[in-house]
Amino acid sequence: MAWLMLAGAIIAEVVATTALKLSDGFAHKGWALVVAAGYATAFILLAQALKMQMEVGTAYAVWAGAGTAAIAAIGVLFLGESLTLAKVAGIALIIGGVLVLNLTGGAH
Repeated sequence: MAWLMLAGAIIAEVVATTALKLSDGFAHKGWALVVAAGYATAFILLAQALKMQMEVGTAYAVWAGAGTAAIAAIGVLFLGESLTLAKVAGIALIIGGVLVLNLTGGAH
């Protein structure tokens, strides 16, 4: 159940971050409301995952890696952002770091 809460937190954070880009500096109030609701939801769900005894290192590593990769993909696929070799390498390193941290028990 903690992993489900964390997944929800990541989705909410990705939605909020995407809405932050679409809000154009909070010029579009509807998107600004999505930003506020998304981040609030993300932190509430993250808190619930941690309350369920998920370790903070694990939760934050997965949150950071998955969120970064998802936002980068959304930027490239839907927001017209560039995809460079350096960006791909950076994302791969982040995901690799999360995997190593979790597989070696460093997040525990």
